[in-house]
Amino acid sequence: MDPLLEYRGEFPILDRTTYLISNSLGAMPRAVRAELQAYADSWDHRGVRAWEEAWWDMAAGVGDKVAPLLGAQPGEISLHQNVTITQVVIASCFDFRGPRNKIVMTDLEFPSVQYFYNEQRRDGARVETIPSEDGIRLPLEKFLAAIDETTLLVPISLVLFRSSFLVDARAIIERAHRMGAHVILDCFQATGTVPVDVRSLGVDFAVGGVLKWLCGGPGVAYLYVREDLRTRLRPALTGWFAHQRPFAFEPGPTQQREDSHRYLNGTTNIPALYACRPGLEILQRAGVPAIREKSLRMTARIIESARERGWPINTSPHPAERGGTVSIDCPQALEVSRELIAREILVDWRPRAGIRLSPHFYNRQEECDFAIQQIAEILSTGAWKRHAAAASSS
Repeated sequence: MDPLLEYRGEFPILDRTTYLISNSLGAMPRAVRAELQAYADSWDHRGVRAWEEAWWDMAAGVGDKVAPLLGAQPGEISLHQNVTITQVVIASCFDFRGPRNKIVMTDLEFPSVQYFYNEQRRDGARVETIPSEDGIRLPLEKFLAAIDETTLLVPISLVLFRSSFLVDARAIIERAHRMGAHVILDCFQATGTVPVDVRSLGVDFAVGGVLKWLCGGPGVAYLYVREDLRTRLRPALTGWFAHQRPFAFEPGPTQQREDSHRYLNGTTNIPALYACRPGLEILQRAGVPAIREKSLRMTARIIESARERGWPINTSPHPAERGGTVSIDCPQALEVSRELIAREILVDWRPRAGIRLSPHFYNRQEECDFAIQQIAEILSTGAWKRHAAAASSS
């Protein structure tokens, strides 16, 4: 018996689909409907009074639900719209016009983050992008060597989105700190399926979102700032939520708070805060260590099954190097992925990765086996061909 399957009934879409896409969007807990109804009722019945009765402090309460999943303490998380915004907030604390102005990243980093930091060249940043040699792994020695005395920021994902490679974050953090640089650890593809302890790592910043493995839906991203840095840094991207006396409506420069709210700016995303609470509560009850153990079993089985069929795999077979996703680059992978979705087997496809299969704690092993069997059947029967014209035009 799998004790984690006791939570399966909390996710209605699992009754209708083979849901293997939690790396992109976690399944919705059934309690989200009631939460969104509570939001609507609060706005409808209480009107503007909802702000002081519930909404104003809501971000802090939800942040405290995220904190234990990161190994953070209560009060150490601020919440934002998306991860790109968290990167903007962090970058706004620094000046790229001085001699320490280098940003080191990998070409396997999520594109939105790459786009943002490359645009910082206009303010003086020098960006060094370290290419992967195999499209799967981070070339650690080359990456570490690139971090030198002129490096200011090192944005790196703990689990790379394309290959699900689990990065040696501790080695990167230790090297960066020896050189006087700051590490921004993106935990989006890790939190909820890989144990994370930001305090043990000593990382300067950690960011991520609830939309994937945390089953929280879009609109909520989290930002952790190490305690000793929190009051030393002063974000230029700020707003009235970060001001010490927001309701004094004082003109002039902001007087920034000393806690995690120092990194806030404008009005928080209240509906999304309601929606993300059920998923966070379920993940806390399920426990990430148990989820990780099950994830490794399921992904190992997927890798073994794909290898037996001779399909290329763009994910490391080694458990210590693997997050929760397996990328299979079978023949006609894009068209096959579209046929899988047409059959209610929900996956996705990414260039230089292939079909990404991402089982979570609520999945059964049989679902992973079924997806592999369906890929084989789609290839053997040529069912993928009906998607070829659409694929060539996209």
